[in-house]
Amino acid sequence: MKSSRSSCPKVALILWVVLAVVCARSEKSSSAMTVVESSDNPSEDAESRVEDEADEEDLEVFYPTDKWQTLRPGQAVPAGSHVRLNLQTGQREVKKGDEEGFKHWKDGKRQGMVNMQAPSFTAEELKEALKKFKEGAEDSTDKDKGTERDEEAVRAQFRPLEELKKDMAELDMLMETDIQVIRRLLSTYNSTNSTVEDKVAALLDLEYLVHQVDNAQNLVQMGGLRLVIDALNSTDVRLQESSAFVLGSAVSSNPTVQVEAVEGGALQKLLTLLATPRPLGVKKKVLFALASLLRHFPFAQSRFVNRGGVQVLAELFQVTGAEALRLRIITVLYDLIVEKELISQAGLDYIPDSSHQEKLRQYAQVSLSPLLAEQGWCSLVPELLDSEEHDWREKALRTLLAMMPHCRAQYQQNPSLSRTLSDLQRQYQELALSEQELGEEDGYFGEILALLDSAVSKMQQA
Repeated sequence: MKSSRSSCPKVALILWVVLAVVCARSEKSSSAMTVVESSDNPSEDAESRVEDEADEEDLEVFYPTDKWQTLRPGQAVPAGSHVRLNLQTGQREVKKGDEEGFKHWKDGKRQGMVNMQAPSFTAEELKEALKKFKEGAEDSTDKDKGTERDEEAVRAQFRPLEELKKDMAELDMLMETDIQVIRRLLSTYNSTNSTVEDKVAALLDLEYLVHQVDNAQNLVQMGGLRLVIDALNSTDVRLQESSAFVLGSAVSSNPTVQVEAVEGGALQKLLTLLATPRPLGVKKKVLFALASLLRHFPFAQSRFVNRGGVQVLAELFQVTGAEALRLRIITVLYDLIVEKELISQAGLDYIPDSSHQEKLRQYAQVSLSPLLAEQGWCSLVPELLDSEEHDWREKALRTLLAMMPHCRAQYQQNPSLSRTLSDLQRQYQELALSEQELGEEDGYFGEILALLDSAVSKMQQA
């Protein structure tokens, strides 16, 4: 009794076996069951149906109901039917699957199921749908054509990558070095087909390049410096001004080019331009070139003094209408005086080498300060103190103090200078006090006041 109770649940459990197990077993049986696939297209059903080992003429389709029914060997069931194996009887049972809304059909040996819930369409509706489908295809084609036109318009605005690569390669090949540019500019300047404007433009481009020490030296090696110096003698003032500009930039802080310029006669040509009537713009550029040539070059300074350069500047200083040049002239003289003093003082701080000894020897040959006193600069420099410009007064005071050792006696005999210094002292005392009230202890006006106090103090010395 106990044994029968325990076997009942087992029997009930295994009664529900899936269709896959049945199908796997049926493949080994000679009377296997065949499932007929349903399709809306009978031709597809004929191609896709599963055949039994037995002849298909012997097959019989069994249409199940909602209740489990026993299948006889060789019977086929529609797709979607539920099939189970009754382990107590050993027979297969079947009932209708979830096929609500489906209708069975049979045409000779072909059979299947049709979904009756699918929407139906009339012939007119199908024609209209087909027409819209074709129009949609045409619209899609038009859109594709429009897209292609847009892409072509974009391509027209931009160049292909391959062309850009080719152009970049050509640019690399056409990239000029500074030496090539200098050579091209000199060729333009020398060309008989070049106008004055072309030559001026070439000189201005050269001026930009020769700021670099190497480029200035390359200009010398190419013979370009000779052309620039010769251009100082041009009858066209534009070429005179531009060539002086190039010369000043080339020789600035460049000893090699300074030597070449002096040996090429540049110093004498510059003095000639300053001593003869020239436009103010030309003389400004000539003063720039002269200052660049003389700075840190005692050999050129000695020639400048010996060839009357101090006298030329004195005459230019007093020319009516050339007041704008006065500050430039004073600046040149002050720089030359201070430069020599600094070189002399440097020799006291350390053991000088042979090159420094040579510099001292060359500067010793430049007697600039005594010559300035002899040629009236002791009275010319104080004239700048009458200017209303603070920088003019500052530069005049610095130069006055630099010339004090050789001009003290003349300063003391100049009552106008004493009154001017006293008046300026009072003025800058007030300005310096205003700076201090603003929190500027070492302001610009205080610096000028210190120069005034030093000048008054040294003038009072015996």
